[in-house]
Amino acid sequence: MSVDASPPLAGDVAVNALSSHAMTRLLAWLSPSFPVGGFSYSHGVEAAVDRGLVRDRATLTRWLDGVVRHGAGRTDGMLFLAVHRAVLAGNEAGFAWAVERADAMRASSETALESRAQGTAFLLAIRAAWPLDGLERWDAVLRATQRPPAYAVAVALVSALIGVAEGPALTAYLHAFAANLVSAGVRLVPLGQTDGQRALAALDPITHAAAAALLVTPLEDLGGRAMAIDWTSMIHETQYTRLFRS
Repeated sequence: MSVDASPPLAGDVAVNALSSHAMTRLLAWLSPSFPVGGFSYSHGVEAAVDRGLVRDRATLTRWLDGVVRHGAGRTDGMLFLAVHRAVLAGNEAGFAWAVERADAMRASSETALESRAQGTAFLLAIRAAWPLDGLERWDAVLRATQRPPAYAVAVALVSALIGVAEGPALTAYLHAFAANLVSAGVRLVPLGQTDGQRALAALDPITHAAAAALLVTPLEDLGGRAMAIDWTSMIHETQYTRLFRS
């Protein structure tokens, strides 16, 4: 059996290097060390723990499955794709449409704060430390909407600008979203770090499947269907003791 030992073409090397460079930047921006304040938000998990709905690794995993596939993961994931596609197409009207809906489609004041605060902090950090060609154009469209950027909007925007394809970018975003909520659950239940990793491992195929489904879901189906998660977010606003802002 012969082995093709021919060297890769120069163009292939350049494309792979660009792809690797873009992905490492996205990984840095979605890491817990990036200054968006994600550690202070639980997306209603704190109230779910308080009410006994989340009490161990199994119930945390099941709860976050609902968040990713039926709650904010679904809604924000669809708008993430709308933003990514609009930026690549140079469609400013489509971008503004997604920005407005990403800001408005929140079930509670706390989830609105969670999304807006993280999105604003994300773009502030990008502008300060990771200047990107083309960002000024979309900043101007964003200002014209007079709405703060949702976190999903901010991540989708920069992912498109640096050339990360929509599928990997969305999957990375959903994974980071789930990982932050697992971290909240580890602190709240509380769980050990190993159980936290087991929960994250169980959610990994769920985030991939959710992203794959969203890639072929029409925007006409925009919206979530996770009423229990919305409810816990609302009751968290008046919870007596709280560690998290949502």
